Amino acid sequence: MSINLGYWTPVYGGFLRNVTDEGRMAATWEHIREVSVKADRLGFHTTLVPELYLNDRKGVEAPSLEAWSLSAAILAVTDRLRVMTAVRPGFHLPAVLAKTVSTLDSIAPGRVSLNVVAAWWAEEARQFGGNFPAHDERYTQAKEFVDVLNGLWEQTPFSYAGDHYEFEGTIVEPKPSSHPVVFAGGESDAGREAIADFADAYVMHGGTLDEVRSNVADMNARSERIHGRPIAEFGMPAYVIVRDTEAEAQRELDRITTVDPDSPGYASFEEFKRHSNLSLEVSRREYSVGTRGLRPNLVGTAEQVAERINDYAEAGITLLLIQASPLDEELERIAEQVFPLVPQEALATALR
Repeated sequence: MSINLGYWTPVYGGFLRNVTDEGRMAATWEHIREVSVKADRLGFHTTLVPELYLNDRKGVEAPSLEAWSLSAAILAVTDRLRVMTAVRPGFHLPAVLAKTVSTLDSIAPGRVSLNVVAAWWAEEARQFGGNFPAHDERYTQAKEFVDVLNGLWEQTPFSYAGDHYEFEGTIVEPKPSSHPVVFAGGESDAGREAIADFADAYVMHGGTLDEVRSNVADMNARSERIHGRPIAEFGMPAYVIVRDTEAEAQRELDRITTVDPDSPGYASFEEFKRHSNLSLEVSRREYSVGTRGLRPNLVGTAEQVAERINDYAEAGITLLLIQASPLDEELERIAEQVFPLVPQEALATALR
């Protein structure tokens, strides 16, 4: 089984909630450009660009970068990297987003994909005027949002009448060169059922091998029942620590997971738990990097980490989205030491 190795773009400047100084990592285009160009050169497959208008890692008053303008810049300075940009339907008009995606595809044909996020941060929605309905209704809205995107990418003119959106004779030209892959994630039963209906691919939080196997089986069964086919891709974020010895890796893990409940990002972590129907309790240790990125336990020597990644490939993960700090240095280390030990799909074929 092969697995594609990608990474998570740190729009908030860094991944670590308990570590104030992450060296060169900063919420600036200069840093993101450096990481993007290097990752593209090294052969990383995909980057996920999260959409957050407030900084949930370093505290709401800290700077963070806007996802869609940043994605356009990343696509313009790279040649092969696929850019998966997160989108919250409550913050966008679907027809405008369809036009945006078509334009990005003209910049980088076949390298644009989406991660549709039902949203969880009520305070962010309040500050920025986002639409924030009840939990299950956010997935209904997301399904309609994707239905409109698909319709506008396939038909001219396009009309639609739903509970959240209504369009009559809308024209979006040009169309994307190929259908952008639509990822989505969610853990509630309502969320999973909606995602199996409207999404091509599923992205989950970090989990154990048993949790991943269960998620893959469940989502494939739902997709088979609705569409007669399995989910196209399964993505998972994971925080990766590769060192020359297991002891060195463990020391780094201990350093980044010393939790301070008074740290700036802790309030948003608590709100995330309140507004999400999670399938398991999230520990304060996992709070340290978010997205349950430490749960897969990709910590150790290159051989140990590669063996674990290959186990996740066998469990059904097709795309690993790496988090690490400092990101540019760690991506280089992972490409040099881990890539040779992990079978990956050829990039040109993957993005065709």
